[in-house]
Amino acid sequence: MAATVGLVVVALLLISARRSATARPLVRATLAFLTLTAYGYSQYAWSQVDHLLTWENILPFHLCDITAFLAAYALMKRKAWAQELTYYWGLAATVQAIITPALQHDFPHPTFFAFFFHHFAIIGAALFIPLCDAWRPDRPWWRSPLRAFACVNGYLLFAFGINHALGTNFGFVAHAPANPSLIDHLGPWPLYLGAFQIIAAILFLLLTLAVSQKK
Repeated sequence: MAATVGLVVVALLLISARRSATARPLVRATLAFLTLTAYGYSQYAWSQVDHLLTWENILPFHLCDITAFLAAYALMKRKAWAQELTYYWGLAATVQAIITPALQHDFPHPTFFAFFFHHFAIIGAALFIPLCDAWRPDRPWWRSPLRAFACVNGYLLFAFGINHALGTNFGFVAHAPANPSLIDHLGPWPLYLGAFQIIAAILFLLLTLAVSQKK
């Protein structure tokens, strides 16, 4: 139900922005605000948890945290590099998180709302960029997905370092999440990390093909 509501809200925002030049700046501002405040709302939600918080719930080093900040910057400044990363990271990674959400608390706990609020804000921004801002991958076609792929691997290396130092599991590179997820079908650690690479490459290619027509 939460996923359905999120999809409907995102669809309504994008349809409004596509159909009305007057509504477009308002939708842009709304999505920028939602992505910029998603981390703050998540922190409020985790403050309502009874048990002690972990570094994973405090530090903004999850890929979705970084992507949310990127998305806000991309919407406000319209820098090509930020739009590029928001589009690829926001759709390739965030949509998978929606399909198998890593939730520790069910409805109506604040962390439940924070999870979907955070991820659908990113998805809305990632779709707004090509649909309403007319962003398109660089030519030749492989340059943008290759850069996004290199950057996401840079994030994984960063996550390895942080996880080693703090005993965390940012990026799920230390182990699979406790709740059922798509990772469960990719083999044990560290084999699923190789599967990450293949899946990311395929998804980035498909996302490139989806918006590769001329501006």
